[in-house]
Amino acid sequence: MEEIGVVVKTIGRFAKVSVAKPQGVCENCSMGTCQASKEGAEIDAINDIGAKEGQKVRVSLKAFSYMKGSLIVYGLPVVALILGAILGQQLALSSFKGHDPDSVSAIFAFGAFAISFLIIRIWSSKADKKLEYKPIIEEIID
Repeated sequence: MEEIGVVVKTIGRFAKVSVAKPQGVCENCSMGTCQASKEGAEIDAINDIGAKEGQKVRVSLKAFSYMKGSLIVYGLPVVALILGAILGQQLALSSFKGHDPDSVSAIFAFGAFAISFLIIRIWSSKADKKLEYKPIIEEIID
């Protein structure tokens, strides 16, 4: 994923880059690497090439990092929901014999679904500190 933007501010090894808001992408993003507004977004990017304020730059995010984050954020809750439903159904037949198996299954499914969001929150806070998940300023255009 690549974007063209303007460096707004530099902070040590990092820079805030203002980019035009891509249609449909920012609304569903949960990576937390930028602050979106109606006009565009400000991305916190690694500035190893020494871009200065006001310069036009090309910022990229590695596809692997983007795909891994998407898989965790969207895939984990779905898997947790399905596994929770299966586990709830099995436990309803063996441990909760007096209760409706569908109700027990639904409770376990939504419980696992909620727990998956807690796991994602913990992963996200740890991933935010890793440089491999940060966008990088690749080149100065102007």
